[in-house]
Amino acid sequence: MSVVLRFAPSPTGRLHIGNARTALLNWLYARKMGGRFILRLDDTDQQRSSEDYAQGIRDDLNWLGLDWDLEERQSARFARYEEIIKQLRAAGRLYPCFESEDELARKRRRQRASGRPPVYDRAALKLSASDIKALQDDGQRPHWRFLLDRSGLDRGADGKSASKASVQAQVHWKDLIRGEQSVDLSSLSDPVLIREDGSYLYTLCSVIDDIDFAVSHVMRGEDHVTNTAVQIQIFEALGARAPEFAHHSLLVGSDGKGLSKRLGSLSIEGFRDMGLEPMAVACHAALIGTSDAVRPYYDPGELADLFAFSKLSRAPGRFDLEELKALNGKMLHQMPFALACPRLAEMGIAPADGDDNTIEAFWQAVQGNLKVFSDARYWWDVVSGGIKPVIEEAEFCAAAADLLPPEPWDDATWGGWTATLKSDSGKKGRALFHPLRLALTGRDNGPELKTLLPLIGRDLAARRLRGEGG
Repeated sequence: MSVVLRFAPSPTGRLHIGNARTALLNWLYARKMGGRFILRLDDTDQQRSSEDYAQGIRDDLNWLGLDWDLEERQSARFARYEEIIKQLRAAGRLYPCFESEDELARKRRRQRASGRPPVYDRAALKLSASDIKALQDDGQRPHWRFLLDRSGLDRGADGKSASKASVQAQVHWKDLIRGEQSVDLSSLSDPVLIREDGSYLYTLCSVIDDIDFAVSHVMRGEDHVTNTAVQIQIFEALGARAPEFAHHSLLVGSDGKGLSKRLGSLSIEGFRDMGLEPMAVACHAALIGTSDAVRPYYDPGELADLFAFSKLSRAPGRFDLEELKALNGKMLHQMPFALACPRLAEMGIAPADGDDNTIEAFWQAVQGNLKVFSDARYWWDVVSGGIKPVIEEAEFCAAAADLLPPEPWDDATWGGWTATLKSDSGKKGRALFHPLRLALTGRDNGPELKTLLPLIGRDLAARRLRGEGG
């Protein structure tokens, strides 16, 4: 079987960590299996969808390192949907309903009051052709419901067979993450597939697309489990075999509460604006809620090699922004120079003599103190000139400049120089080191000065210690 997966966002907003995780999991499995990954823009809601959001989704996926083999838009497939709608109407599986929202709400209240489940009573099935015409002539427009088969359907776990042996209308399938699943259709209303204004709902369009594009696996959040039962019946009504289904757990915050109200602050665009590494976001999103340790990887392909449905926990994955930031730091602290070098060059960090050894020494000196990659720019200014020294004790710093040893300098220079200063001034600990760090770097913390000092050099160090800048 050819493996085909899809990610189907609606272009009504930017990607957040929750749907980015769904995209990642689908992409990882597709790439691991040598299959295809489809980006399908579910843009049937023409009023809320926009091309700006569609492009934003593409940008977010590209930033995360995800590519796709095909892009499709539901808005380009309306003629195909109408073709299938005619087929379902002719088969008696789509029927028109004219109740208003108020009428339906009153029915549900009465059902609950009498202890019954608030399931649509199928009153519209009793309408005759003349009744329907009269309602339409009166200006009423119907919404269309899919007639669920509640006649005792018992779907086999192999996804192939169906019998009428069971008492209840159960839909069964073997979920690749959740295991054996069962939904009782008698507890569900016939779903609306077409609104009064003629617009289509996701439930129908998704099935048609999955059939037409030969989608083999549908991986999505566990909040779609009930939708899956309904969609399996639509697949069968259209004479098609349903894909394999896998419903992953949803994310919660570090406090164990859902992320839904905080997603605006957890957008992929927002993470990019924070300066976070795309692979840090990808690693965190793909590995939380799995049996694998959350640790840095530098290529999405490495994550794909790790993927297995058996590793995905049914317990909610805990997303913690502070843990993501910590992972981002680890990624920078462990980043090989070969990966950092071209990015440093893009930032204008390059030695005048073109010697990459200088840049490598710089990277090794500063990477352990970076929170985001762009922090490297400041430390390059520290070693190459362009910062304003902070002079805390002018007399002490000037004396320190006079005691700077001659070059060449190495990692031992800092220790020898400060030992001399300690002996000469009587200062020690913070009283000795803090004024020197402020003067040399303009900051009260940062990389080890024993590695920075040789990169700064004697002339620049002396000028800063004397408050001359540079």
